[in-house]
Amino acid sequence: MAVREIGSSIPLRLIGLLVLGHVAFAGGRFTLTLQAVALQASPAAIGLVMGLLMVVPMFLAVRIGRWSDTLGFMKPASAGLAMGGAGALLAAWWPGIPVLCVASVLIGTGYMLAHVAVNNAIGQQSRPEELTRAFSWLAMGFSVSGLVGPLMCGLAIDHLGYRAAFTLAAVCSLASLYALASMRQGQAVRPRVPAGEARRSVVDLLRHPPLRAVFVVSGLLSMGWDLFSFLVPLHGARSGLSATAIGLLMGAFGVGTFVIRIFLPYLSAGPGQWRTLRWALFVTAVGYLLFPMADSFAAMLPASFALGLALGCGQPMAMNLLHVTAPAGRAGEAVGVRSTLTSASQTFLPLVFGALGAALGVGVMFWIGAVVLAGGGVYAGRHR
Repeated sequence: MAVREIGSSIPLRLIGLLVLGHVAFAGGRFTLTLQAVALQASPAAIGLVMGLLMVVPMFLAVRIGRWSDTLGFMKPASAGLAMGGAGALLAAWWPGIPVLCVASVLIGTGYMLAHVAVNNAIGQQSRPEELTRAFSWLAMGFSVSGLVGPLMCGLAIDHLGYRAAFTLAAVCSLASLYALASMRQGQAVRPRVPAGEARRSVVDLLRHPPLRAVFVVSGLLSMGWDLFSFLVPLHGARSGLSATAIGLLMGAFGVGTFVIRIFLPYLSAGPGQWRTLRWALFVTAVGYLLFPMADSFAAMLPASFALGLALGCGQPMAMNLLHVTAPAGRAGEAVGVRSTLTSASQTFLPLVFGALGAALGVGVMFWIGAVVLAGGGVYAGRHR
């Protein structure tokens, strides 16, 4: 029996608990970055810490998606939220670069377990005509969590220290786990096809042209988001901003994503999804071209908001297209493939950009990202 709100097929309880889990993830990721900076780690070491967030999901996301297709979302989501809480508590009590690396693996892997499983459940429990609306609600929730997590942890760092910030992230993760545990096991999503159907080769999904295009554009948009999460705190810290000020920059980005997501149903019905995704990539490229020239909080704040507007429309539109184009009964596996691609981006980009940043400077990394995203805009323009 599906979990549905009265009068709607949109499972708001699932959306709420996943958003709370994202507060923990966003806050934990933000605190990991600033803790590594405070420990005077090199850009390459900071890149290693951030890259480890998604190194395990890069290999397991497809299996997680198949698991949620056949068994439901409760077990993988519960395991993931527990791991996220454990990683944050580990970083809180034993600070140091090696421990931050372990905590990064736990926080990133745990969140991805919950994200893939619950995201698939939301898609299954929403009627086809309400998919855009459901993922718009989820995306707006992520916008709020993307604001609350870094801002909450930034304030905690400035006034109470890094240990308090990590502890707050752990509390949010465990609170989400409690909300999930309060749901009846019978409410887990039933598979739509026999389990054997979900075990076909993942290459079949990559050979599906419409779905492959969604994977490419979704991966590029995820890369743009990851660049912001990695480079902006680093750029802000090196510009002399406090943790609270950097948290406000992340919050301005979150506000931008929230604002644009209010209008997503109109954008889908008006310009269309592919045209909107194309312009999102182009605008993000321009933003990254100009961002290194901003050397004050007053200049970075509107730039962060504008990047939030551009990147905020990407994830919900990509998820809607993914559920529409995926073969029947394989939506969870398709979500897993997308998560593998985005996890690879989140793993290798910080490592590569951290190493290049140490050699060439942070500004050059913004400009390289701008070139890649502009190329993605050209690619997206070829699809309808």
